[in-house]
Amino acid sequence: MHQSKQIILTIIIACQLMVVLDSSIMVTALPEIGRTLHISTTSLTWLQNAYILAFGGFLLLGARAGDILGRRRMFSVGIALFTLASIMVGLAQSAEFLIITRALQGLAAAIATPSTLALLSVTFVEAKERTKAIAIYSAVSGAGGSIGLILGGVLTDLISWRVGMFINVPIGIALLIMVPRYLKETEKNSGRFDIKGALTSVIGITALVFGFVQAAAHGWGNIETLISLIVGVILLVAFVFIEARAKQPITPLRLFSSRQRSGAYLGRFLFLCGNFSLFFFIPQFLQNVLGFSSFEAGLAFLPFTSVQFGMMYLMPWLVTRFGNLKVLIAGLIIAIIGTSWLSQISVDSQFFPQIFVPLIIMGMGAGMVFQPLTSFGLSDVDSRDSGAASGLINVAQQTGCSMGLAILITVFETVNRSELPLKQQFAHAISVSIMGSVVFITAALVVVLLWFLPARSTVKEPASKAA
Repeated sequence: MHQSKQIILTIIIACQLMVVLDSSIMVTALPEIGRTLHISTTSLTWLQNAYILAFGGFLLLGARAGDILGRRRMFSVGIALFTLASIMVGLAQSAEFLIITRALQGLAAAIATPSTLALLSVTFVEAKERTKAIAIYSAVSGAGGSIGLILGGVLTDLISWRVGMFINVPIGIALLIMVPRYLKETEKNSGRFDIKGALTSVIGITALVFGFVQAAAHGWGNIETLISLIVGVILLVAFVFIEARAKQPITPLRLFSSRQRSGAYLGRFLFLCGNFSLFFFIPQFLQNVLGFSSFEAGLAFLPFTSVQFGMMYLMPWLVTRFGNLKVLIAGLIIAIIGTSWLSQISVDSQFFPQIFVPLIIMGMGAGMVFQPLTSFGLSDVDSRDSGAASGLINVAQQTGCSMGLAILITVFETVNRSELPLKQQFAHAISVSIMGSVVFITAALVVVLLWFLPARSTVKEPASKAA
């Protein structure tokens, strides 16, 4: 790989790592934040969802902005805003300000991120180079979340959770210096912004998530719960109608004309519904049931992180040898096995082997899933839709994270109202919630089998056999 391309890949990965880290770096610090700012377990989910919803909700608009205004320009704007928002989060003195600034971080990530995959696609054209670049990008996207857990735990125990936010500042400044030197501006396309589509999608998804969180706190019969869920469904249906009629939609429905792209988007959504929620529940279990510190809870994810990141070096060979589809199916099955084992935890569980070994298995499975889903999600995309396609990949990931967490926190709160002793009750609720993750990952496997296998003769192996 040419040195200039290596630098471009480094810039793209650094941006992606910042964005993914911030979706998880607070997780191991949540119990401490909850104690100091007096926030309940259910309400703590909003520190995650404020970021994830703004990120996922505005991604498509960010992708469209890159097409119209130039991807390098929007990349720089997003990094600058993300750096500023990180400072504000680190200085937050109240729960309300913390949630607002987390949402601002999510908006900034939505502006910058769509340009990363688009720039990767136009930079790495040759099949072998693209396979390697996507493998590295996917490994960072997948392992970045668990790295954030470790880093957040270490910093919370040794210094403060706020330091995790300030880490982004020097990285952001370095990127802003490097971007003009090494990234070329992409061709700008004339057009208009699909504001109606953006607003209906963002508000619709937020309303649905709010409805599930309200159900966890106040029950399904609560008027706010019902109104939020109804409004969410109506707005998302309206979004589809708007996109079908818009001259320049933020989500060209033609992207779903490909069976394998549609399956990749839905499979990614369902997998993240189950996988990301584990990053919320496991640290809660480790700290509130097993008595781990934030530092220890962060380090506990090393088995998962090490294996998932290590798969980056094995994936190019696996994909070349067996093809994306077989690797994807195997990865999902392995992830289901590991998560099912983990769901058996109880108040009497020990970290080794009941948690340690399943985390290794889950890391192996997750490490095999992201690259094939990314490759299929970008397959046969017209150059005019490259920004929207990369945006959809990230939308599927972020909405999966927020929706899965919202649904499973409802499961957690429902089970956590039992008459068992407090610690035993909490452990049981975590166990049932993790079983919910198994259901989501299994659903992802079903989607892949139904979407890909019936038309296997027409399923192309993007950047694998050609490599």
